Amino acid sequence: MSKKHLFQFLDSPRGMPAKVSLAERVAGSFDELYGRFEQADAAHQAGRCLDCGNPYCESKCPVHNYIPNWLQLVQEGRIIEAAALCHETNPLPEMCGRVCPQDRLCEGACTLNDGFGAVTIGAVEKYIVDAAFAQGWRPDLSKVKPTGKRVAVIGAGPAGLACADRLARSGIEATVFDRYEQIGGLLQFGIPSFKLDKAVIATRRGVLEGMGVRFRLGVDVGRDIAIDALLREYDAVFLGLGAYRYTDGGLPGQDLQGVLPALPFLVQNGRLVTGSEPAGRPIAGWEDQLVLPDLCGKRVVVLGGGDTGMDCVRSAIRLGAASVTCAYRRDEANMPGSAREVANAREEGVRFLFNRQPLAIERGADGAASGVRVVETRLAEADASGRRHAVAIAGSESVIVADVVIIAFGFSPQVPAWLQALGVQAQANGRLRVGGNGRLPYQTGHDALFAGGDCVRGADLVVTAVQEGRDAAASIARMLRGKKSIPLALSGA
Repeated sequence: MSKKHLFQFLDSPRGMPAKVSLAERVAGSFDELYGRFEQADAAHQAGRCLDCGNPYCESKCPVHNYIPNWLQLVQEGRIIEAAALCHETNPLPEMCGRVCPQDRLCEGACTLNDGFGAVTIGAVEKYIVDAAFAQGWRPDLSKVKPTGKRVAVIGAGPAGLACADRLARSGIEATVFDRYEQIGGLLQFGIPSFKLDKAVIATRRGVLEGMGVRFRLGVDVGRDIAIDALLREYDAVFLGLGAYRYTDGGLPGQDLQGVLPALPFLVQNGRLVTGSEPAGRPIAGWEDQLVLPDLCGKRVVVLGGGDTGMDCVRSAIRLGAASVTCAYRRDEANMPGSAREVANAREEGVRFLFNRQPLAIERGADGAASGVRVVETRLAEADASGRRHAVAIAGSESVIVADVVIIAFGFSPQVPAWLQALGVQAQANGRLRVGGNGRLPYQTGHDALFAGGDCVRGADLVVTAVQEGRDAAASIARMLRGKKSIPLALSGA
């Protein structure tokens, strides 16, 4: 058992697990970029924590993890207890440890971040759960009493999985429906393997099934099964529909050959990398994107500066592109993507062009895309929302040569037709309305329908979807408890 050294942060610099070599990455490796801590390294890094009386890391975390507490348990070698504590607040800690932008959340708020280097919270979180699972630990539901209640969860993304986890802990039987062939939603298909090894998702599926969660995959609600049938068969339904409506920007030439949206590019490439669908598989609404262009030796331009854009540029590097350029309309300081991801992309050879507003996709002699016409921008003063808009600079147009253009402007929710008929209201931007007017948190205008994640917030972080799925489950249990006494378990080992 390690002894706490209050000034360990002075003696020990911030450290991360070893990376896959740059040579391997640019040669096409989709292995997870960061390795795993050994026990001694994890304990050493955890020991750098100051154990602040008012832990800013915990406050900044959307699920409010008990970060200093499980860092202390790691330092003491009590991994099983640390894993149980991680799960009290976060149903998917091993995934958040990998894909959360810790530099903007917990680590960004760490007291040591100002001059000493933040505690490597994400890497330690990943170590805790991986190590505990390897030792055979699983959530203990032995004291949970079945309620006889059943809930259908539509969507096996982070919101749906988090909701199913908490329902199981409350003694409520959860069945998760998803149109994809694997669980995880964009964790499985949208986030590249170099950020999240898909074996991690498979392990989590086994854990959830061990908790009693059932999965019905390859089932498209509204086509293969009617929502009315689910409402008759189950006591409540949770909608974790995600945000899949493509934001295209309305650029002239975006329909040219060689121009493709980010989502089908990432989904189909993910299937090919994992070998789950070597021939590809149609994506609802993107059937024409079944065959992806060969990027080997091509000049690729990605439009957009969010985390999806970073996933695209880093995937393109691994797919053998001759050059990869990311064009973003604001400066680097205002880029929404994780600073760590931007740094990794730059290290891998991606060129960044900031303050460039795309105007049109240029047509080449062969009728396919040949480049992107852009105009340089400057940032205006912040508006009432605090956002600084990009203003075009007259006479500064130029063309970025490209063989392939990937548009990564983001995604927004879209209310399916089968849901509109039930009186569920949505905002103009497609986000479902929940709560308010005496309704429970995350309850829609239909008493038995609850919703959370990107379909409510708009495209956001994995951890915020986890938080909403978790908290929506609490509201569902509360509603069902009103009909029949049901123990509510917001957390638990």
